[in-house]
Amino acid sequence: MTDTFAALSDPTRRLLLDRLSEKGGLTLSALAEDLPMTRQAVAKHLAVLEAAELVATERDGRCKRHYLNPMPLAKMARRWLGRFEDVPLAAMAGFHGAPGAVQVART
Repeated sequence: MTDTFAALSDPTRRLLLDRLSEKGGLTLSALAEDLPMTRQAVAKHLAVLEAAELVATERDGRCKRHYLNPMPLAKMARRWLGRFEDVPLAAMAGFHGAPGAVQVART
């Protein structure tokens, strides 16, 4: 799961995942289109995503097509976010250390 968090920490990699979420089966050239970096830089980002198993690839002749693999994201959501789904908001309202929380003066 550490690989997943590390892969998601970069905004370019998140953008690549967004593009693959919208339309799978994209080639490196299609993914690199309109990005302010070289195809080689995009390929390095894709390698990180592949190592984290967030992207699966398939050979199509000479082309390599990339697809979003949602399983690591689903596992992360269940493990890290799922536990907060049933937390009552009233219980969190008493937490004064949250950024932007209203401080109530106690008398």
